[in-house]
Amino acid sequence: MTAVLRVVNRVFLGLVGLVLLVLGGSVLAVGLGAPAPSWWIHDSKHDVLLSDAERTRWQDESWWWPVVIAVLAVLLLLTLWWLVAVLRRHRLAEILVDTGDDEGALVRGRALEDVLGQEAGTIDGVARAQGHLTGRRTAPEARVRLALEPHVNPGTALHDFTSGPLAHAKTSAGLASLPAEVRLLGVKHGAERVG
Repeated sequence: MTAVLRVVNRVFLGLVGLVLLVLGGSVLAVGLGAPAPSWWIHDSKHDVLLSDAERTRWQDESWWWPVVIAVLAVLLLLTLWWLVAVLRRHRLAEILVDTGDDEGALVRGRALEDVLGQEAGTIDGVARAQGHLTGRRTAPEARVRLALEPHVNPGTALHDFTSGPLAHAKTSAGLASLPAEVRLLGVKHGAERVG
């Protein structure tokens, strides 16, 4: 779901940016004396964006200002919602662990991430490991990046991770399941100079 939202967000930002670039570029070009494009709403650089007649056309209608204010309020709320969605922390701050006594305990998400990354880093052939938790505190999900040395079989490294660090994290947090998205990256070594 987050991947779909990320794609929608990027496409939306790209389209808004493209529209603003075309409109802003055309306003700048016409203002600097370039010929107006065929789709341009004005004839020359001396035209104003809104004439007095266009600006005051609906002013005497009783529905005009409430509609304008309502549309602007909806646009403002949608923009704020989008901004909050983009800036929201995607990391899980804490995990609720079932202790069996109807109380539960909270484990810091960052602590479990650190342990998961450190233990994954001890797997043979893993140069670096980094993980973070997303989802809900009652149903966390792990996202892990494993940087593998060139000699390592990715299938073996993945098996070692899921049967080792991931299984340990799931068991230690008392979770029924801990879905994980694992990204395997190859370590790039710089060329060494011989001579």
